[in-house]
Amino acid sequence: MTAETAPAPNFVAEDNDLHRVLGPGHLTLLGIGAIIGAGIFVATGQAAAQFAGPAITLSFVIAGFGCLFAGLCYAELASMIPVAGSAYTYAYATLGHFVAWIIGWDLILEYLAAASAVAVAWSGYFSALMADAGISIPPGLATAPIAWDGAYTLSFTGAIINVPAVALCAFLTALLLVGIHASATFNGVMVLLKTGIVVAVIVFGIWYVRADYLTPFIPENTGTVGEFGWSGIFRGAAVIFFAYIGFDAVSVAAQEAKNPQRDMPVGILGSLFICTVLYMLMSFVLTGIAPYDSLNVPNPVSVAVANVGPALGWLVPLVNLGATIGLGTVVLVMLLGQARIFYSMARDGMLPPAFASVHPKFRTPFLGTLITGVTATALAAFLPDNLLIELVNIGTLAAFVIVCVGVIVLRRTAPHHPRPFKTPFMPWVPLAGVAVCVTLMVSLPMATWIRFFGWMILGLVIYSTYSVRRARTPRWTIRKEQ
Repeated sequence: MTAETAPAPNFVAEDNDLHRVLGPGHLTLLGIGAIIGAGIFVATGQAAAQFAGPAITLSFVIAGFGCLFAGLCYAELASMIPVAGSAYTYAYATLGHFVAWIIGWDLILEYLAAASAVAVAWSGYFSALMADAGISIPPGLATAPIAWDGAYTLSFTGAIINVPAVALCAFLTALLLVGIHASATFNGVMVLLKTGIVVAVIVFGIWYVRADYLTPFIPENTGTVGEFGWSGIFRGAAVIFFAYIGFDAVSVAAQEAKNPQRDMPVGILGSLFICTVLYMLMSFVLTGIAPYDSLNVPNPVSVAVANVGPALGWLVPLVNLGATIGLGTVVLVMLLGQARIFYSMARDGMLPPAFASVHPKFRTPFLGTLITGVTATALAAFLPDNLLIELVNIGTLAAFVIVCVGVIVLRRTAPHHPRPFKTPFMPWVPLAGVAVCVTLMVSLPMATWIRFFGWMILGLVIYSTYSVRRARTPRWTIRKEQ
């Protein structure tokens, strides 16, 4: 009997070895912790410089609509299926274990690459912050030894290892091993600090916005698809989309929520709304206080603020501090999410049972967290952030498409199942989510698709040789009605 054919009853909660300690505030801050980070402090400026110009604000509008549609679908499924695993779990409940494996394998790539990429970006800001304090970290110990030029060419930089990135991943892994409550509390404090700095840049910087920096608002296309013009706006939206996976991380922590049916929609939609508004305002301010073509740097926010001159000079070190804090909390949430995906897949027989083992004292998925941390540390130690980021975007969009389709399927196969939160305007909201996400996927470069298909082929080999014979009907179920 398979997950697709089992005559299952309505939702039945599975045994929960994890601590339920997270309320709606913790969950919202968890989402903000993942979203506010590389998107604001790195990707915004770089996407404006390379793809969209001042119209990067429109890129965030497009990406925000896609996330809103997907977020509404996530909220419905999270209230119906309040267990760990996110899009993987929802696919298992609605589309069967083969599709669930595809999306689970996709999420493994997405979370590991995102954690490592942001750790590398964090290393650059941390080194600059230390330099401001008079402490110099040798470049050979603070940059990746491997470089990627975006054209299928790897080269060596002469560096040895990225020590700050390694130290960050190791510290956050240890924090997650100790317990989710301590991790969430630490994340909450850091989120409040970095969000305050983001708000300060918006509030103080908006008075120095210059019309000439925003003209033309949509730069003319260069003749290459994706370089400015409307195609550049969509390319910019696709590139910055990885920054929105924070509300996916909220749903990953469902089994550690106190009241998941009530609190998960609040955490998902609350973090998405807050961060989308901040992204749009920040992108407008950045391109309004500095020429957009000057923002293709590792620290675009501090460069833009410094361009104003002495009037905002006092804000530059605070921006560097906020970026360091912000990127660190993103890595924390990505590592947490990956370990919970391992946990859910192992509970369903998709991965070896060791990945579902829970520490007897800390009640955390110990081995999964340790393996996640070690792998992310190794990637961050040697690979550049631009190579890692390219592995994230398409996976995020694919996950959102699966979730939107899952809502439509469940409305037809289980129309009377209790839904504490219901996606409005069915089926138009999930269909719009699919349309926006597929459009952005098509906007990504071919190299991204090649790496994505390569990863999927490896996953299919593992599925056919291990998972397909061991996958079982999950202990949570949805009644399929005739």
